[in-house]
Amino acid sequence: MTTKVFIDGGAGTTGLEIRERLAKHEGLQLQSLESDKRKDPKARAEALNGADVVILCLPDDAAREAVSLITNPEVKVIDASTAHRTDKAWAYGFAELDPKQRGAIAGSKRVSNPGCYPTGFLALMRPLTRAGLIPKDFPVTVNAVSGYSGGGRTMITEFEDEKAPTHTLETFRTYGLTLQHKHVGEMETHARLSHPPIFAPSVGRFYRGMLVEVPLNLWALKGHPSVHEVHEVLAETYCKEPLVDVASLEDGHSTLDAEILKGKDTLRLYVFGNETRGQARLIAALDNLGKGAAGAAVQNLNIMTGRPETEGLVL
Repeated sequence: MTTKVFIDGGAGTTGLEIRERLAKHEGLQLQSLESDKRKDPKARAEALNGADVVILCLPDDAAREAVSLITNPEVKVIDASTAHRTDKAWAYGFAELDPKQRGAIAGSKRVSNPGCYPTGFLALMRPLTRAGLIPKDFPVTVNAVSGYSGGGRTMITEFEDEKAPTHTLETFRTYGLTLQHKHVGEMETHARLSHPPIFAPSVGRFYRGMLVEVPLNLWALKGHPSVHEVHEVLAETYCKEPLVDVASLEDGHSTLDAEILKGKDTLRLYVFGNETRGQARLIAALDNLGKGAAGAAVQNLNIMTGRPETEGLVL
């Protein structure tokens, strides 16, 4: 049986990446609208209600509008915007988050795709809060750097188009200085924290790739867990996951490149530490357009439609 998929916002950066991955699927029929009909409410409504699965690659308000146009109760929706990531009526689309998360995704008609930064943060943090190594009220800090494609067409133009009035020669930009980044609520909610983490995002002059780091003073945690214990929790959590890999403590890296998983739909976690000082640096590496966006959307589509979870993904 053919599954009809409509990507609303399919001409954007994430939408094009999703389309590229779905082209490798068998039994899928990708539907699209002509450019002159993309803003026609009637044409959009027909496309949204005529699909088996809708993937929204839109700004938040446009995503909410698209959902309001869907009246067909059989349509399954994957929303790649931030609009529904903390909405309890939507399944959170990070399959590896908790043992029951895949079942929640498979059984839902409304799935919110995780943000790229939260994907790295939650992969590191959720197993540790679940295991009780990090209490829910612990003051957590997150440092991260992303490729400029994470800012969509606007930021891509800033970094690539020399004729654009917004063109920049910056090599590294820190932002979110008001501590009100839109991903913070998502991080706090799904990590089961009682306070928002301090989130320090930045962007570098490279197209795709990402590092997300959580530094920890282990001596400040109850029980003073060792670096080995922290690593053991993460390694055990993801030992059977096809898309998440935990590097060994003997991995040998003295530096990490933000582009290390460029072009892949996987996620790799690292634990670096100093047992004498009781300190650790937990780092997640991923492609912000892969496991951080398009790859996650395709993974969720596969789960929701009963397909092999890694179909169409780059491992």
